[in-house]
Amino acid sequence: MSDFNRRPLTLAIDAMGGDHGPPVSVAGAEIALGRLGNGKVRFQLHGDQTAIEAELVKHPKLRPVATVHHTDKVIGAEEKGSHAMRRGKGSSLWNAVEAIRSGGADAAISAGNTGALMAISKLILRMTGGLDRPAIVSSWPTRRGITAMLDVGANISSDAAQLVEFAIMGEAFYCAVHARPGERVKVGLMNVGSEEQKGHDEVREANTILKDGGIELDYHGFVEGDDIAKGTVEVIVTDGFTGNVALKTGEGLARFFVTELREAMTSGPLALAGAFLAQGALKRMAARLEPPGGGPLLGLNGVVIKAHGGGTATSFADALKIAADLAASDYAAKAAANMERLARALDAPPPAAETMS
Repeated sequence: MSDFNRRPLTLAIDAMGGDHGPPVSVAGAEIALGRLGNGKVRFQLHGDQTAIEAELVKHPKLRPVATVHHTDKVIGAEEKGSHAMRRGKGSSLWNAVEAIRSGGADAAISAGNTGALMAISKLILRMTGGLDRPAIVSSWPTRRGITAMLDVGANISSDAAQLVEFAIMGEAFYCAVHARPGERVKVGLMNVGSEEQKGHDEVREANTILKDGGIELDYHGFVEGDDIAKGTVEVIVTDGFTGNVALKTGEGLARFFVTELREAMTSGPLALAGAFLAQGALKRMAARLEPPGGGPLLGLNGVVIKAHGGGTATSFADALKIAADLAASDYAAKAAANMERLARALDAPPPAAETMS
């Protein structure tokens, strides 16, 4: 986990993104300020000045550390990434990401259009280390704490080299944001079984590279779907198709459980009495089942976080905290070092066959 023993971090916020816009993004920034501490962080709020100022009046603690950068241009939720790149310049999302390239901000956060955020971030910041596309990582509550999964939607299919790159980036992300001092961060590769012969060619090849490629990771091997909630490993690697299905399934099940529990606990007088006595525990459980606050786009030359589009101010604050931790960490250097090891491993000639003397 990172600390902030340097100049204040500046977080650039697309204040107009998501289902709720400034009411959530501004309130979330004030919550994040309380968590990160005065003097440790500043905020740029990009979007419609009138709408943002109306919310800042309600959050006076935020005012001294926030600047408003006006634009009346907003990228719609349904716009395709390619269209957003062509007409998005000057929008609240574009300007938040541009603030990283110009040196005015250390990270950008948006709850807006995922495809547009990916396309614009790649265009403005470019990819690092020869990567082709960013990977989105999501942090899951598990029986043992937190597990990070990637990719959860940026890349529908991935070859073996990309899966190994995800493993490197995911481990560096976990160390920067979630790991406790001295904690071993284990990495697993999602598969349809734990046996070596299971899965398609790309998964099996990635498994071989992660085991034998000289990359400094604590590699566990294959994991299956039920290992997500168990917390078998700290980082789970998969392609974006599988990861997104798993993410949406998990979010749907969480909402189902909370709804069923609420109905059961309000079904009669005795149930209501029990709910009253257990309200503290029930609130803690509901908080654990809250959808992830933010998913970083890993692989860019800069820190960009996709916040949950329909999230609350609390979940937006979670995304801001992830942005601050990642921006203040050695994530980029750690990932780059292992990327170099991967490149050497992939370029190395195969070992010479042994001969009988």
